[in-house]
Amino acid sequence: MMDTLEDFLMTRPPTRARPLLGATILVVEDSRYACEALRLLSLRSGARIRRADSLANARRHLRVYRPTVLIVDLGLPDGSGLELIDEMARAAPAIDVLLATSGDPTLEAAAMAAGADGFLHKPVAALAAFQAAILSKMPPGRQPPGPRPLSGEIVDPDPLALRDDLLAISPVLDAGDADEVAYAARFVAGLAQSSGDLPLQDAAADLVRAEAGGAGRGLARSRLATLVHDRLADAPAP
Repeated sequence: MMDTLEDFLMTRPPTRARPLLGATILVVEDSRYACEALRLLSLRSGARIRRADSLANARRHLRVYRPTVLIVDLGLPDGSGLELIDEMARAAPAIDVLLATSGDPTLEAAAMAAGADGFLHKPVAALAAFQAAILSKMPPGRQPPGPRPLSGEIVDPDPLALRDDLLAISPVLDAGDADEVAYAARFVAGLAQSSGDLPLQDAAADLVRAEAGGAGRGLARSRLATLVHDRLADAPAP
């Protein structure tokens, strides 16, 4: 007997309206805001979703079960997502669909070389594009029957998830060491891109360049930290 509605749905074949019924998606993503978008897209498609926020947590998940789809962010707090993609591309049993995701389009070639089946460009918000990226790589037995209507839906993640991300990264910008600040700059750059915050994105990009070039770090770090504090002051209360 099925214990939950989710358990019941996982036994159902895919349909045209919910083409990912029966699929489990593991999202390896450090941003709650980006993951919230993927959660909404997965649920709209009929899939069950699980999240890991680091390479270490992802490996713990993968020791227990094999998802149908694995979506790996390339910038994680404990290393590059390319490492996990390389591991899982060679693992047995195989995962049906292995996708990389990043806001940096220059990383697509590296992701494909590591063994990814496809690349999701952040921000990931369009339901039709999300479904097409997965279904185009699915085995025939997991494809929904007949022609499938293309949805024009765009998901809008909860702004509280954005606030949570900013709250988590703010202390790192204020008091982190060099490696932590370099990670924080890349994290905020991706977050700002996903949320459409161009001033924050520019400030994060300036800090990424300063960290790489070794000049103007203090000023760039202070500017980005100030903008993050400003966004938090303006954010909706939970």
